[in-house]
Amino acid sequence: MPTRKSTRARILDAAEQLMRTIGLARATTKEIAREADCSEAALYKHFSSKEDLFVHVLRERLPRLNPLLDELNAAPHARGRTVEENLTETARQAALFYERSVPIAASLYAEPRLKERHYAAMRELGAGPHVPLEALAAYLRSEREAGRIRADADPEAAARLLLGACAQRAFLRDFDPGDPSPEALEAFASGTVRALLAGIAPEA
Repeated sequence: MPTRKSTRARILDAAEQLMRTIGLARATTKEIAREADCSEAALYKHFSSKEDLFVHVLRERLPRLNPLLDELNAAPHARGRTVEENLTETARQAALFYERSVPIAASLYAEPRLKERHYAAMRELGAGPHVPLEALAAYLRSEREAGRIRADADPEAAARLLLGACAQRAFLRDFDPGDPSPEALEAFASGTVRALLAGIAPEA
């Protein structure tokens, strides 16, 4: 007989499902608790707010963009990989992350006041769309200091170009999914990184 998931895991599963299907704005804690088959009080034992729950959904149920960037910043050369390999893996994970997260948050744009409250709460939690951007820029600064990208490279601009391309892909795929194959994702990631490196790679 399969083991019943923990209350926390059921809440995360329910939150991801509802945020993805009816949108973040309409996915109330009451609805999430009902979907998870627990009380709203039980939900608040594990998560301090809907925003806190949203952050954990992003961290634990979506592709691992932030953990990857944390690893790169903690030990950028530990795995013996090239800058191109690191950035290609980042682009791959970022493309998948935005593809899953953009539809979840999109409903907030229809309710400006709710969006402002949500963003304020996210800032208090130290979370938000700026976090991966800052983490990628920090990684690129370490690569600049190591001489693996050009000394005059702009890490912040390079991070914006890479993650911006990944976010734009998510927007376009919401309009027209196109080719969903892993090969298409790999072509996007590798091609985007090669274009970026043409401007920041050191001269041979």
